[in-house]
Amino acid sequence: MIKVAVTGATGYAGGEVLRLLLQHPDAEIGALTAGSSAGSRFGQHQPHLLPLADRVVAETTPENLAGHDVVFLALPHGHSGAVAAQLPDDVLVIDCGADHRLESSDDWAAYYGGEHAGTWPYGMPELITGPGARQRDALPGARRVAVPGCNVTAVTLGLQPAVAAGLVEPTDLVAVLANGFSGAGKALKPHLLASEGLGSASPYGVGGSHRHIPEIAQNLTRAGADEVTISFTPTLVPMARGILATATAKLAAGAGAASVRAAYEEAYGEEPFVHLLPEGQWPTTAATLGANTALVQVAVDERVGRLVTVTAIDNLVKGTAGGAIQSMNLALGLPETTGLTTIGVAP
Repeated sequence: MIKVAVTGATGYAGGEVLRLLLQHPDAEIGALTAGSSAGSRFGQHQPHLLPLADRVVAETTPENLAGHDVVFLALPHGHSGAVAAQLPDDVLVIDCGADHRLESSDDWAAYYGGEHAGTWPYGMPELITGPGARQRDALPGARRVAVPGCNVTAVTLGLQPAVAAGLVEPTDLVAVLANGFSGAGKALKPHLLASEGLGSASPYGVGGSHRHIPEIAQNLTRAGADEVTISFTPTLVPMARGILATATAKLAAGAGAASVRAAYEEAYGEEPFVHLLPEGQWPTTAATLGANTALVQVAVDERVGRLVTVTAIDNLVKGTAGGAIQSMNLALGLPETTGLTTIGVAP
């Protein structure tokens, strides 16, 4: 059995990691740690995780994290680096935050501020990294893994096959997303109250300010783009979970509906968790609820010469915890799909 600790266990991301670990046949859950909630009963914070309800939340200290094979960091941005630095090199540390995703320290300074904690192997197994190559090839044996941002996962999966095949102009990309409130975390904020959010949709991170922009550009560059320019606008909508990402791109000369469809079929035909839907069927966030699934559909708007992609994911599963478990499995030499499901919850 693999002994696993989770920091930030009382938050949304930490709770979702634990929900998936409870279904993982090779995982034994060890320390559950947090900050301000340390010393409290775990069931006060995550009552749906009944097998762990009577545990006591511990402080996030090197002593409490010692003796584990895997440590998941589900901490606010800017906090993972200091914790990871105190853990032995032979422990698999998986960061669900942003601290180690970006390759450029300049991008970190511009979008997050402060000192960059360094770059870790990137935990998006499906990321195209060259002809016939995927990021999963870099994960076996890794002992530090950075999980992608949830919006980044949706937009990257929507656009990368067309970028890799040279079917679109990567300097003319537009993405507009509908996002569930859980993506904003569990901290109490006035604009996240039910009285403010129910019956309302509101944009955020408008005008090129969202922190996921450089990460999307980084991924699409790895997929084959020489340069990436993307207009990215997320919108909070009244649902707890889910991302519906509509991304468009100007078609390259000679590209058409047939070549686009073929590129996506080739890219995702063998992927266990990314599914290109049959023509005419469109992704919905409801169909991904609770599952480690990304549903993708593509169309070509001939009148304006643009590719349109729509991608649906559960932001807490495929967008965070599911991708983290996938990466853990690969790093430890387990089958990538272990403990993960494509079966959603409906209605």
